Amino acid sequence: MEKSETKKDPEFLEYVYKLNGSIELTEALKLSLKEINNIDIAQLNRIGLKTYKKDKWTIHKILQHLIDWERIWCFRALIFARGEGTVPDAHDQEIMGKNSNADELALEQLVNELRIVRHSTIAMFESFGKKILETNCKFFEYEMPLFAIGLTITAHQIHHFDIIKERYIPLA
Repeated sequence: MEKSETKKDPEFLEYVYKLNGSIELTEALKLSLKEINNIDIAQLNRIGLKTYKKDKWTIHKILQHLIDWERIWCFRALIFARGEGTVPDAHDQEIMGKNSNADELALEQLVNELRIVRHSTIAMFESFGKKILETNCKFFEYEMPLFAIGLTITAHQIHHFDIIKERYIPLA
């Protein structure tokens, strides 16, 4: 891709900013951890492996997806923060979902892992100074400031938790 084809502030960032509202990154990350801590595991266990539509992911796979993508985004943030110079590759969430063993894991285990990953994410972003957080990150198709990676993580959770509330909770 030519440098001129790189999209500055890609369209999905508007959605990221909308979902997070006007709160700062640290507050968004801490609020997202509270949402993880408020998950009603008993309710999710009643849903089990049901999906609202054929070929949609189970709640187990959605949680695994959140865990996997948070780790990927944190890796990306770290290589930009440290000026390593690699341009991160795109990843295929469908292949990753298909090859996960999430449906074999207890929801309690997945929620706990998501909580642990979020604690680690919070610590990493809190360790970055203002200069690092404002670093321009150039990906394969777009660019954005590093702090937006953290907001992408929280928006991703908001998006999927909304789907669970709207489409999966009625299955309980």
